[in-house]
Amino acid sequence: MGRKLELALGVLNGAIGDHLARTGNGLATDLTLVHEGRPLPLSRLRDVLPAPSPRVVVLLHGLMCTEDIWRFPSGDDYGALLARDFGFTPLYVRYNTGLAIPDSGRALSRLLDGLVEQYPGPLEEILPLGFSMGGLVARSAVHFASLEDNGWLARVRRAIYVGTPHRGAPLERAGRVLTGLLARIPDPYVKLVGEIGDLRSAGIKDLGNADLRHEDRSARDTFLADPHHPVPLLPSIRHYLVAGSLSREPWLTEIFGDTMVPISSGTNGHHAGPRALPPGNVKVLPGLSHMDVAHHPEVYAQLKEWLTE
Repeated sequence: MGRKLELALGVLNGAIGDHLARTGNGLATDLTLVHEGRPLPLSRLRDVLPAPSPRVVVLLHGLMCTEDIWRFPSGDDYGALLARDFGFTPLYVRYNTGLAIPDSGRALSRLLDGLVEQYPGPLEEILPLGFSMGGLVARSAVHFASLEDNGWLARVRRAIYVGTPHRGAPLERAGRVLTGLLARIPDPYVKLVGEIGDLRSAGIKDLGNADLRHEDRSARDTFLADPHHPVPLLPSIRHYLVAGSLSREPWLTEIFGDTMVPISSGTNGHHAGPRALPPGNVKVLPGLSHMDVAHHPEVYAQLKEWLTE
């Protein structure tokens, strides 16, 4: 399958992937490892990893993307660079970004449990690296693993989030308000527009409040009243957050962030409260858009600095 077709399917899954999965449509993407653009069953790991490292980095793409989002113009990506500089074995996950984030999180937790069982060598560390929604899927997987005492979680000492809306995405919350208003207008054509807008996938809707559990989704409100996420970052893991910002003006940076994720969301509101992360674990990079942070030398330089520590 060509890269353009894979990207088109990624966009389709992000838009209506929950419907595709619910109706058994063959275009729905199952959560799986991929290697060179093809699904990689765990049973074939030995075939593609002749010299597996005891340290694995698991890369999770964002909404309407595939693993191709990590690619630099040179053909490298964060996984390949981490393999070169730190000896990590990179594993790329592809998933249906239109599914509810908790469903993808639970599926990822099961996949990583299987990885521990079938990895063709000693496995000492699993490093999740999530871009945008991928970071929320990783957080959801960690949450389920902590509840179910899954073995893979004991191998996670660090987690890296790049452009992840930890405190939700205001654009989705605005869309939620707009479709709600349109539904109240007593005009059939306006109502139809609102109904079409409300067809956006469960995954997109989950981004509004960064819902990691189904109980968060059922209690969803228009605005985030609590300054803290209902599922805090697991304290046994060292968390590292990278956020981009198109502007270098502080007030514009805070409001618009990378155009998709405000700084306060991308940094999990780290500057306030008892759950604050160490300042050195959070990096804001001015001049980078949301998509830039998935494949940018400045971002990798920061990852390299953290992992060298």
